[in-house]
Amino acid sequence: MKNYRLLLLAASVGLLAGCPTDSDNDDPTPPEETLATFNVEVKNTAANQPLSPLAVIGHSSDYQLFTIGQPASEALEMLAESGDNSALLSEQANGISLQVEGSGVILPASSDTVTVTMDTSVSPYLSVASMLVNTNDGFVAETATDLASLAVGESVRIAMPVWDSGTEANDEAADTIPGPAAGGEGFNSERDDNDRVSFHAGVISKDDGLDTSVLNATHRFLNPAAQLIITRTE
Repeated sequence: MKNYRLLLLAASVGLLAGCPTDSDNDDPTPPEETLATFNVEVKNTAANQPLSPLAVIGHSSDYQLFTIGQPASEALEMLAESGDNSALLSEQANGISLQVEGSGVILPASSDTVTVTMDTSVSPYLSVASMLVNTNDGFVAETATDLASLAVGESVRIAMPVWDSGTEANDEAADTIPGPAAGGEGFNSERDDNDRVSFHAGVISKDDGLDTSVLNATHRFLNPAAQLIITRTE
């Protein structure tokens, strides 16, 4: 009887050893792709400051368009000084999932809209930037807007402040303003200001006492200078 019990126990152990266990199926399940489509609209609310073509970037938390108080990237400097968004839209930085260009210059009281589709499970953030072209290095931007919880049909509205890239002195001179007020130089790799991103103090203009300024009172602006409206459509 004792030998019979030992044989039965051995057979049971062998049977259990051949059965699959939970640990055999512990391969992690990849997260489900969460595609969402958004209309991204920027309205120019400045009086006489055209906005350069938009740069729209979808990304994860690994990417940051800029950090207040820190130097601007060269790609952002190019946009802020000349309105050229090509470097931002070709940047190969960690975390970027999409880069989309606006359709063109946004005149005062006008707007531009781009449509983007992104996987919000891995890249839930959107950053948007555009230059105020009648400035030395001023730009409107919103960085890392989280869209993961935005439901279909919902919108988020954000007042876009004007930032100073800190890469070019705000001298308002004819040879350094690239917009229609002067048609001067755009991007210059030399940094002759404080080299950190901060809120823009505004322009002075010749009407308010800066004799060397090519700008007039109509080019002045108050923060914010644009409105960002993001609507989830799908």
